[in-house]
Amino acid sequence: MSLMGDILRKRASDRHADLMDRVYRSQSGIYDLTRKYYLLGRDELIAALGPPPGGRVLEIGCGTARNLVQAAKAWPEAEFYGFDISSEMLKAARRNLARSGMAGRITLFHGDAENPALAMPLTVRTFDRIFLSFCLSMIPDWQGAIRQALSLLAPGGELHIVDFGQSEGWPSPFRALLKQWLALFHVEPRRHLRAFLAGLDSEIGTLSEFVPLYRGYSWRFVVRRAA
Repeated sequence: MSLMGDILRKRASDRHADLMDRVYRSQSGIYDLTRKYYLLGRDELIAALGPPPGGRVLEIGCGTARNLVQAAKAWPEAEFYGFDISSEMLKAARRNLARSGMAGRITLFHGDAENPALAMPLTVRTFDRIFLSFCLSMIPDWQGAIRQALSLLAPGGELHIVDFGQSEGWPSPFRALLKQWLALFHVEPRRHLRAFLAGLDSEIGTLSEFVPLYRGYSWRFVVRRAA
């Protein structure tokens, strides 16, 4: 990789971090209260994680750490890590960990999903389970983020994804209104996500499972890496 390429990627990452901080600066305190009504499918993802005892679990785009706290309660024998590009959300995450008593169970980093290895020390760069919850729809290079996540996955590991689907089971007026409303928060559901994961299955030998939820309002995936 060229030095100029690295500089351009760093600038793009910094711009995205600034945008996310602007979006969440006034929302981080009420994020969990409001999002529970429309970020549907997060709990189904957590219930399906099933990490091995002593396994490592990473959330990319951990936000307020709401999911990490719930997952650590559900899977007490696993180690949990998370990172986010927004400093504002990480402030809320650290407050939530302190309130929940989970600060000793969950390690947080500041980092970018498009280059996650830079967010963590060399000793912690392989995970048995990685998950992304409603963040691919806000990551500019979402395909690259998925490839980066898979590069951190241990043999036999699983990448779990939940995000907005295409609401294919809903009337077209609802779909149009939802798309307009999500755009106000810089959210763009990735309509090619299912096809992209199927392409990765053919390209690198992963095995993807697709689970539509709530008539397609949410899409959930499990991408398994060969042992």
